[in-house]
Amino acid sequence: MYSWDEDTSKWYGSGKYAYAPAAAPARVDSAERAKAAGPRTYQGKSGPNEKIIDPKKIIRSESKNPIIVAIDVTGSMARWPFEIFDRLPLLYNTLSQYRPDVEICFAAIGDAGVDRWPLQVTTFASGFDLEQLLGSLYGEGGGGDAPESYGLFAHWVNTHVQVPNAEEPPFLIVFGDVTMHPVIARGQIEHYLGDRVNGDIDAIKTWQQLSQKWNTWFMRRPTGKRGDQVDVQWGKAIGEQKIFHIEDEQRAVDYAMGMIARSWGYFGDFQENMRARQDEKKVEQISKPIEMICPRCGAPIPVSAGGMFKCGFCGTTLKL
Repeated sequence: MYSWDEDTSKWYGSGKYAYAPAAAPARVDSAERAKAAGPRTYQGKSGPNEKIIDPKKIIRSESKNPIIVAIDVTGSMARWPFEIFDRLPLLYNTLSQYRPDVEICFAAIGDAGVDRWPLQVTTFASGFDLEQLLGSLYGEGGGGDAPESYGLFAHWVNTHVQVPNAEEPPFLIVFGDVTMHPVIARGQIEHYLGDRVNGDIDAIKTWQQLSQKWNTWFMRRPTGKRGDQVDVQWGKAIGEQKIFHIEDEQRAVDYAMGMIARSWGYFGDFQENMRARQDEKKVEQISKPIEMICPRCGAPIPVSAGGMFKCGFCGTTLKL
């Protein structure tokens, strides 16, 4: 449904929306490249492009606004990763009009105990280059029921990702549904990442270290129960307030996009974008949980707050 061009006439909502003109040349270029490349697909492959997704590489973004989007692609996630991947043009075209230098890195997370490709990562990129990089990932669909190798991914971010120009903690968003292995095995780190370590590493402490630099969110698929072992473990890893319980998994990208838009001061524009795609009831449903929390630290925001609001926990100023 969502393409790289500026045509929003086929969107199904009741409102109208037009992208900001400043980034129009970039959107035209991406649309032309997409047309030449043909229809996108993330299925029907026998494996990833190993030269592109190898997590042994060091990646670097010179952008002031880098973003990492990681997706659990194990069997328990069913078709959810493909739904998220399919909304890539919408995600990038919307965020890039707020901050034109935004660059995104994608990661696919599996289980290093049983999967052949338990961690697949791209470089940072923008525009249609993202489409091509995303096409190199492979939804292996393996893994155990739980836990998965979220910790291996966190260690990779801590040791293989460089974002020297980020002026504020950049967003790192993980779409997932289960617990993580509490220990990152030394052998897995050496085999998959090519790093020499003295022994096994604590996954929870690794996430805690990562969250000091990145604005980290666990976007949890609507399975399980609030307060269960998944929430407890992730709460220890990144803070319980940074677990975002998704209510409508078809709108997963909207929740993440809305969170970023609000942090950047463009939540009103994001809502107009949604109104052109959904009805008002759905816009309200998606907006409500985002409006209730600080997009920086996850702290609750009083219902009575309005105008310019300064979070009493992290000091972030929001335009409500």
